[in-house]
Amino acid sequence: MTTPTTSHWGAFRVRTRPGGALTVEPHPADPSPSPLLAGVPGSLRHPTRVARPAVRAGWLEHGPGPSARRGDEPFVEVDWDTALDLVAAELARVRAEHGPQAVFGGSYGWASAGRFHHAQSQLHRFLAQFGGYTGSRNSYSLGTSLVLLPHVVGDAETVLRASTSWPVITRHTRLIVAFGGIPAKNVHVTPGGVTRHGTPGHLAELAAAGVEVALVSPLRDDLPDGPATDWHPVAPGTDTALMLALTHTLLTEGLHDRAFLDRCTTGWDTLAAYLDGSTDGTPKSADWAAPICGLDADRIRTLARRMAATRTLVTVTWSLQRARYGEQPVWAAIALAAALGQIGLPGGGFGHGYGSMGDVGDTGPALRLPFLPQGPNPVDEFIPCARIADLLLHPGETYDYDGTRRTYPDIRLVHWAGGNPFHHHQDLGRLRRAFARPDTVVVHEPHWTATARHADIVLPVTTALEREDLGGGRRDTHLIAMHRAVAPFGEARDDHAVLAGLAERLGFAEEFTEGRSPREWLEHLYGGWADSLRAEGAGDPPPFAELWAAGEWQLPEQAQERTLFEAFRADPAGHPLATPSGRIELHSATVAALGLPDCPGHPTWLDPPERLGTRAAERHPLLLVANQPATRLHSQLDVGAPSLADKVADREAVELHPADAAARSIADGDLVRVFNDRGACLAGARLTDRLRPGVVRLPTGAWFDPVPGTEPPLCAHGNPNVLTADEPSSRLSQGCTGQHALVEIERWADGEPPPVTVRHAPVLLPHRPPPPVLENTP
Repeated sequence: MTTPTTSHWGAFRVRTRPGGALTVEPHPADPSPSPLLAGVPGSLRHPTRVARPAVRAGWLEHGPGPSARRGDEPFVEVDWDTALDLVAAELARVRAEHGPQAVFGGSYGWASAGRFHHAQSQLHRFLAQFGGYTGSRNSYSLGTSLVLLPHVVGDAETVLRASTSWPVITRHTRLIVAFGGIPAKNVHVTPGGVTRHGTPGHLAELAAAGVEVALVSPLRDDLPDGPATDWHPVAPGTDTALMLALTHTLLTEGLHDRAFLDRCTTGWDTLAAYLDGSTDGTPKSADWAAPICGLDADRIRTLARRMAATRTLVTVTWSLQRARYGEQPVWAAIALAAALGQIGLPGGGFGHGYGSMGDVGDTGPALRLPFLPQGPNPVDEFIPCARIADLLLHPGETYDYDGTRRTYPDIRLVHWAGGNPFHHHQDLGRLRRAFARPDTVVVHEPHWTATARHADIVLPVTTALEREDLGGGRRDTHLIAMHRAVAPFGEARDDHAVLAGLAERLGFAEEFTEGRSPREWLEHLYGGWADSLRAEGAGDPPPFAELWAAGEWQLPEQAQERTLFEAFRADPAGHPLATPSGRIELHSATVAALGLPDCPGHPTWLDPPERLGTRAAERHPLLLVANQPATRLHSQLDVGAPSLADKVADREAVELHPADAAARSIADGDLVRVFNDRGACLAGARLTDRLRPGVVRLPTGAWFDPVPGTEPPLCAHGNPNVLTADEPSSRLSQGCTGQHALVEIERWADGEPPPVTVRHAPVLLPHRPPPPVLENTP
């Protein structure tokens, strides 16, 4: 017998073997199951699981207060009542002494595909009822685009969730110019899960249909083998210069669509004056871009002519905007597509995120699934999520964000559930200093991640296989009844139970739980959702008992063919965009009026501070690409079988070109040190010619393992975020810039390397209550 469930990397079934061993089986309807499923069994009962509540020894002894000992001290295991009493008392103290805005509600939402046991929703609901909290906005993946796109095309949601569907691309597109490629490694993941992974099949259909792909990336593996590929190994961080040069060629050779530009855009003349050099004396020609991008000028011009001669789709991965001035490649790509005049035509125009997430271009239905309401936050304080270190280090300082001037509140307590900032964030040495500043850090975690090890109080929580839930993702084809497959590990509780215990101590348990058990919550949320679906005529879900017994319900199908901005193109006046002009803004007066030197009013080449060929590269001559891993989801499943099998020399693998390796006397499989002024990490060398010389690849997600006593930090395990800069994309978006960093690499020749320690729990001490006070007796 199998147990149904789902995950961010897909729906699957769990089978319990004699003796308690688990195996996982992909959903029978999935044509391309995720290889990440193989990581589930080994991580479920791994030695890194948190078995009991634990308190940092120094915090338990000395009480709340800033401490540089976070991440270095042992923990004392305590019982649940003691842990919840400590957390509730500290929440109450901080609220009374500093106000609710002094609590940061940190959560990133990736903990589970379940809709009720969604850690972010549970925590934010709890803290809103507690009196409020400082929260965060946007995401590390898309923080730049989410702010920019509303200024250019009216909203981000349309571009990201209603992109031209794959069947339309296969039928109509003849050339895809893929900036950042279409990385197959990412398409197995979608927030909330996916039952049928369709993108691998669509990529195969592209090849069968003869669609050509111009891959613009320093990494050949950013496009799977199959489609006819013309690889343009651009220097990292220079895509904007290439896009401007392509647009310049269209302009100067009369290949641009002036009628479309006049009818559907605003600001073309301003941009054209920049392109031809009228503004600054520098034409943005192919000859200008060639030495910047490391590509041949004639090849740039040839590509522009090919684009103008056929139905062309210009795509940009999310990775390009995770860099300094990350607004520019997204905006420049829209301008390039607009100059071609194909926006709104089937198979033409612009796309953002093909290959970045499994649901971009997918044909599944766009139906909102059941969700837990979080309620309004009484506190009007937030940060862009990638500014967490600034928030903790610089209370009272001001910063720009999307045309506003904001002030960092003084955070005294960090309450984190459902996320691992020591994976997502940059410059981990700086983040460690930031985490030393609050009075108290509380973390809900199934595993002893770096975030848990830098906490004061760690509360063990269940994984999705240890509780009941409802699961499904954006454009998923099924709603999955997530049955409990195994008993909770140790004393782990689900986040709802943890927060309900805190709410009881703080006096609002009834408001938080509404008197429902988790199963009753599932029935309640499902019932309301089913009623809404019926009222809208969008489907007739079965009763909850039938859904639960069947294990799933297939969602109603919707139209599978979409063309982004089709209605707008057909009638710009009747279907205007939500921009000030109602059209695509190639020059934004709103952005220009902000006067931001790092984000002008139109697409602009802004030279990033860390780029090949610059003065900074004289000391650190290799450009690191810290992209998403193929063997885990972010840092999840790093202790699973696929991730462990991919390690080299027991560390994360860093890929480098054979020529760069030979110049450093590095052989395949060697242990190497990757370093710059911010820090260093150990990694295992993997040589490949499928990347541009001068470029190295070290994916994110290896659990941060700082070697004690090293400053700047040395990570023994290969986490690239000891190397990346904690700088915003721009003052417009304050987005993440973790994709690139200049580094140097050397073969490890310094004796026995420090061991990897993150695959076992930290030192755990037994709790010894103080002896009872004895009264004197006569």
